[in-house]
Amino acid sequence: MNDSAHPVQDTDQRLTDLEIKASYADDLLDTLNALVARQQEQIDLLLREVSRLRQRGGDDGQSAGPRDPRDELPPHY
Repeated sequence: MNDSAHPVQDTDQRLTDLEIKASYADDLLDTLNALVARQQEQIDLLLREVSRLRQRGGDDGQSAGPRDPRDELPPHY
């Protein structure tokens, strides 16, 4: 009769292991979902910033007139 009890214990252990793995997978999914949501917020913010900079640079997104090469020098010059 011990032989008949062993498969039940093995099945219970396998079921417990699967439940643990499912729990970790759910936690990982929640973590990744939050990460993707934060990244989307950052992307949206960056897109708004790029749009604002383009508007400030001119109507067509380019600065009007020729550029002064001195404006291109790093600040330590």
